[in-house]
Amino acid sequence: MRRTDRYPVEGANSLWHVYKTVPFWKVVKNFVVIQLARYTPFLGMKNWLYRTFLRMKVGDETSFALMVMLDVMFPEKISVGRNTVIGYNTTILAHEYLIKEYRLGNVEIGSEVMIGANTTILPGVSIGDGAIVSAGTLVHKDVPPGSFVGGNPMRVIYTKEEMAKRWADDPIYGEEKA
Repeated sequence: MRRTDRYPVEGANSLWHVYKTVPFWKVVKNFVVIQLARYTPFLGMKNWLYRTFLRMKVGDETSFALMVMLDVMFPEKISVGRNTVIGYNTTILAHEYLIKEYRLGNVEIGSEVMIGANTTILPGVSIGDGAIVSAGTLVHKDVPPGSFVGGNPMRVIYTKEEMAKRWADDPIYGEEKA
């Protein structure tokens, strides 16, 4: 189950209440920073922009591919561990504006995680260390550490133990031989 905080609204749908929930100029600043980062090929610069202007927690050596779209309203609710790859055109959301409510939730992405292109990550989920998320996946629930997940709806394709068995003899991902 996703961990989100729910806030009811009255009258028009919650998107009409957006600037009661987040300051207009914060959204403008975030939009400009995110758009700059989406198009820059300089990975270090992206991480600096995210840490400095969006107050995100981004681990060392993490890579955000071109066109990654972060939550414009609440990017500070997103954290990414060390040496993680976020694939091309991935969207990471920390909010949902619905008809009668809006929801906010932290997104926690671990270290050494691989997220394939065109993935959407919903608010309130955690992706464990060493997990692999297949391209085009809708991440709507937590991803266990070391597992391989994919699809829409997302499902576990291989557990951590199954992945270790599959890669046992792989020269790159297999266990180190003494």
